[in-house]
This record gives sequence, structure tokens and C-alpha cells, in this order.
Amino acid sequence: MPYVLVVDDDDTVASVVVSYLQRAGHDTERVGDGQSALDAVAKRAPDLMVLDLMLPEVDGLEVCQRVRKTHADLPIIMLTALSEAEDRIAGLEVGADDYVTKPFSPRELVLRIDSVLRRFAMTPQPAAHLVAGSIVVDTAARRATRDGAELALTVRELDLLAFLLAHPGTAFNREQLMREVWGWTFGDQSTVTVHVRRLREKIEDDPTNPKLIQTVWGIGYRLELP
Repeated sequence: MPYVLVVDDDDTVASVVVSYLQRAGHDTERVGDGQSALDAVAKRAPDLMVLDLMLPEVDGLEVCQRVRKTHADLPIIMLTALSEAEDRIAGLEVGADDYVTKPFSPRELVLRIDSVLRRFAMTPQPAAHLVAGSIVVDTAARRATRDGAELALTVRELDLLAFLLAHPGTAFNREQLMREVWGWTFGDQSTVTVHVRRLREKIEDDPTNPKLIQTVWGIGYRLELP
């Protein structure tokens, strides 16, 4: 039974989310502030965290940044009541795998949570090693290395890298990547843009002049093997 940590100081929202998750078969715990979230993760690492952006004392962005230092592959879905694109993207920039804007459908949130958990637990194909120069992805172990050193990739970053490595030389637009990597037919495509940027920062010698994940103007992105 997946363990999901819900971090939200709004009692009404949190109780609805917890109720839906429990009915979907998840072991769920709820805390109401950022420091309690950090303490809960240190005590028992969840399989996924639903994290509100606006929290008392330690806000969601700082919680996400601090959790990422010790749990790089912990799936994090951020909740935000802010409508500005910059605020939504800020959560992705600090390592959230996805965000949901309030007000939201609890059923949609559960579907997104299940989608992330399903990919994290997905049984790989027998051919599990994907290579591009010094970059190696072991899909069975869900592990990526560069020059032998392990890369601290989030769930979605690893999924995106593995997908592109499996299709070298093919250009994909953001809609295609969202469907193939995230498993969604809807959503803000800036999610893809931010994840590509974060991934480049971790695998490229010069992220401002990428050689592996190249931008195909007017289309999207293409991975070129060295």
C-alpha cells in the first residue's frame, strides 16, 4: 500500500484529499506546516508527497528544496492557489514533479498520483541499459549515472531522460512528451519545458549550449547521441 504524505494547512482541502486517497487504497498521513513535513519525511520517507505551496513558517518551495537534497527521487506533486505562471513554474524549478492548481478535482489529483506511482513501480523491459556517451540509464534499477557518478534525478527527470535515450534522433513536441512521459493528454506544457531545462543542468557540459538534448525550433526537443 503506497504511503502518501499530504502537506496542507487548509483543513477542508486536506481532509478531502486524504479521504479520496484512502478510498483509492493509499496509506495516508497529513501534516499542516512545512517543518512538520520535513520531520515526517525524516521519520518515514513517503512513496509520494502532496505539498501545498503556501504553508506557515517553512513554505512549500523551501520544503521541496530541502527534501530534494536527501530524497532526489521522491515524487512530489505541488498544490498551489496561485494563478500566475511564474509561481507555478517556481515549484517545478525547485524539483516538484507536477503541480495542481486550486481549486482542483480531488479525483484528478488521485489519478495524477496513481500515474506517478505507477511509473515509479513500472516493471522494465529486459534491455534495461540506455547509453549516450558518459550517460547511462539503468531502467531496472531506476538509476542514471554520468562518468560513473550517480545523477540526482527526480522521477519525471529520469522518465524523460530514459524516453529520449530510447528514441535518439527523433524530435518530439511538448504535447507528445507530456503524453508519452507523463501519461497525460492535458496539462500545462510548460511542465515539459522546465523539466528539460532541469535535466540539461544535470547532464550537459554547458546547459546554455546543449549537445545531447537539443531544441528543434518550431517543434520541440531531440536527443542526439555523441
